[in-house]
Amino acid sequence: MTVDVLRRPASAERRARVAVAVLFFTNGALFANLLPRYPQIKADLGIGNAAYGLAVAAFPAGAIAAGLAAGVVIRRMGSARAAVAGTLLTGAWILLAGLADSVVLFAAALFLAGAMDAVTDVAQNAHGLRVQRRYGRSIINSFHAIWSIGAVTGGAMAAAAIALDLSRGQHLTISAVVFAVAACVALRFCLSGPEAESESEGGAGVESVADPAGESGAGSSGEGRRIARPTPGRRTAYVLAALVLIATAGTLVEDAGSSWAALYLSGSLSASVTLAASGYIALVGAQFVGRIIGDRLVDRFGQRTVARAGGLIVVAGMGLALAVPTVPGTILGFAAAGFGVATLVPAAMHEADELPGLKPGSGLAIVSWLMRLGFLLSPPVVGLVADAASLRVGLLVVPLAGLLVLLLAGVLQPGRRQGR
Repeated sequence: MTVDVLRRPASAERRARVAVAVLFFTNGALFANLLPRYPQIKADLGIGNAAYGLAVAAFPAGAIAAGLAAGVVIRRMGSARAAVAGTLLTGAWILLAGLADSVVLFAAALFLAGAMDAVTDVAQNAHGLRVQRRYGRSIINSFHAIWSIGAVTGGAMAAAAIALDLSRGQHLTISAVVFAVAACVALRFCLSGPEAESESEGGAGVESVADPAGESGAGSSGEGRRIARPTPGRRTAYVLAALVLIATAGTLVEDAGSSWAALYLSGSLSASVTLAASGYIALVGAQFVGRIIGDRLVDRFGQRTVARAGGLIVVAGMGLALAVPTVPGTILGFAAAGFGVATLVPAAMHEADELPGLKPGSGLAIVSWLMRLGFLLSPPVVGLVADAASLRVGLLVVPLAGLLVLLLAGVLQPGRRQGR
């Protein structure tokens, strides 16, 4: 048995943490630079709402199509190089989407951008989890908080470019170049060496984790030790399925806020257009706060307790808002939902990356791939329910997602593991 000992991270590990934060920031900022340009692109292409909706759905479709390939790319290139390569290609395809002169080219560029974004997403999370293992404590939620800051920054850059009357080509070229340079610089400070798994001389299926600094770095996931990886069994399959559902629950809540919050507040509750925007802002703002403090909560109480508390907050907050519909109550309900799901996706990714019997990056790639179905399927499902009953009924998907987390959170770690 070994005992995990908290230690001060070495300078190389601290630099690697900053480098991963830069990768998350660029990933959030790149696509956000394109979103405010959508109305102009739609007008220039002269397409209707149906064609536009199908075209923009190409981005998540590309992510789903390429998602499972991310694990293979990571094993061949390494997580850091894969993340940077994905960033460079994502920026290039986003630029092409902005310059597209036909709806077919626009959709094709978005499809390819989504595919590269999926690779980047899995790779940067994989490398972030490598750094977390060196730290011996949770830091993954802070990376996702940085992603949110990047998304806000990207949107602000686009707004400034529009205000300065920059063409889409000028604006998106600047964005692609700036973030490509940032990603390439970050690569220099990422962790070197092989990914988590390698073949030992004693036989296949043994993980050998090296510590280049010569320190044990013992963390909750076994840094600095050899861990036998058993063949995947039913237990692994069950846990992986549960992790996919937990991550999907998080995406369902996020999509409910982005797709339906403003419409519900302005339509069903007659809020002003300005006030209606507060629903989504409250959700992402509270989610950001939850991710900033999430690592400390996870270290103190464990992933399982934090996830269950978050699920309860979602059920109670949004359930009450839908049961007693008022504008202030609904805004607070969306805020509660955002706060409650803040750590779900990082938690599911962390646990999937630690599953025994899977190749490095495989569990992480599967969770990242399947959770994107939440973004793809949630809007039409909620829309169908809204048409058949009401949007208020359709938004029951939010407290139901919280209930799902309460039921499945048992697969997450109960607290800090003190040894094996």
